[in-house]
Amino acid sequence: MNRTLLLILCDFLLLNLLALTRWETAEPARAKQAPVPELAANATTKEQDLMAALRDSLADEKASRDQLVDKLQTSDAALMAREQSLTALQSESTKLSAEKNTLVTSLVETQRTAADLGRKVAAATQDAVLTKEQLAQLQRELAEKRAEAERQKQALAALEMRREKEQGEARKQIEGLTVAVMVGEQQKKELNDQAAELKTQVQVERQERAKVQETATQLAQGVGQLAEKSGELTKEIRDNRPINVNVLFNDFLANRVNATLTATRKGFLGPVIKAKETSTVLVTDGRQIYALLHAEDTVLAVAAENNPDWEKLSVEYSHGSAYRGVAGVMHFLAHDPRIVVLPIAAAQAGSLGAKVYSLAADPFKFPEAVLISGGGKGYGEVAFKLDAAQPGFVRVDNRFFKRLFGDFAPSRGDLVLSKTGELLGMMVNSDYCAVLKDFTPLQSVRTGDDIAAQRTGAVLDSFAARARALPLKMQ
Repeated sequence: MNRTLLLILCDFLLLNLLALTRWETAEPARAKQAPVPELAANATTKEQDLMAALRDSLADEKASRDQLVDKLQTSDAALMAREQSLTALQSESTKLSAEKNTLVTSLVETQRTAADLGRKVAAATQDAVLTKEQLAQLQRELAEKRAEAERQKQALAALEMRREKEQGEARKQIEGLTVAVMVGEQQKKELNDQAAELKTQVQVERQERAKVQETATQLAQGVGQLAEKSGELTKEIRDNRPINVNVLFNDFLANRVNATLTATRKGFLGPVIKAKETSTVLVTDGRQIYALLHAEDTVLAVAAENNPDWEKLSVEYSHGSAYRGVAGVMHFLAHDPRIVVLPIAAAQAGSLGAKVYSLAADPFKFPEAVLISGGGKGYGEVAFKLDAAQPGFVRVDNRFFKRLFGDFAPSRGDLVLSKTGELLGMMVNSDYCAVLKDFTPLQSVRTGDDIAAQRTGAVLDSFAARARALPLKMQ
């Protein structure tokens, strides 16, 4: 509550207390007397006086209360005016504070501006000194600019004259170009006509070219077929043309392979060792490569009887000194067990570097063959004939044997080559040659340090018995 309003209320209550209090003078105590009966009239007068006194008191109290109300209203109005004045003063104070802050800020800014102006004045003072020199420089530059402008004016006049001259020339050129355009249009029309004619000619030429290409394709196919046939003819001519005997023998010497065979068994007086060395060639049936030998040129001959059982067997082959290989098995052929082959892997054959002969595809193409004896001791041409009683063999005609090198006669183990350089077969005796078409084995003997279990004696005896069962001319 407002303090002023509280004071007013307190004053109001105090005034009420003062107004309602009866201030009477204390009278001295009187002796009690016997009551005297009053008259009824006196009693009525006292009551009227009391009522009148009460009315006066109420009137006074009402007047006093009205006066207090007026004072209270006056005080409230004064209080409201004072509060409004206080609010206005506070607003004015806030405004003054804001203005003060604004003035302080403005003062600082003004001071800063004054400092800047001072610096600018100093700079302007210095610039004023420089401006004189700049003014002189500007005057000189102005004179130069005027002179330059005069020169440019003169150059412009010269350019104008040149432009007018060029325009005149351009007009002349335009007139000439107009004529040229007209001529060009005429030429264009003529060219279009020529182009139309050329298109027609091109279409005709394309059709003709298509026909020519078709003909060329047919010719190319014909040439291809002709080339294919020519290749076939070349191959046929090559196959049908006999190779010189000297060339075949020289080829044999360059590609022969040396084979060394060693067999060991126990004897009464110690180990019995049998060794053989022979020369041969490598031959293939298209699947496997073999070294071709006659059994009599090995340690496992089949001509003798009661052959012993060998306990150790080793077979080595070489071509020159570059490589030496070992054969793991010996195959006795089913065609004739007197012919033996040693299987050789393709990698080993490649390491040997020797030529691999093919079996003769047509062994009877030529009536003569080339016979190479003793691993290269001699060679010559020999005629042969078929024997109907002995298929798979041919009989060599010794009467017409033409020795070209060395003094020898055909014998078992000699190689027989066809005139085309293919292997025809091997001589099984001095008269008959086994014509080889495959290398199917009849029985095989494995090499190694312990072959006793293979009973080579019985195997060789069976081969010998088979050979003795042949006709005498075939033995």
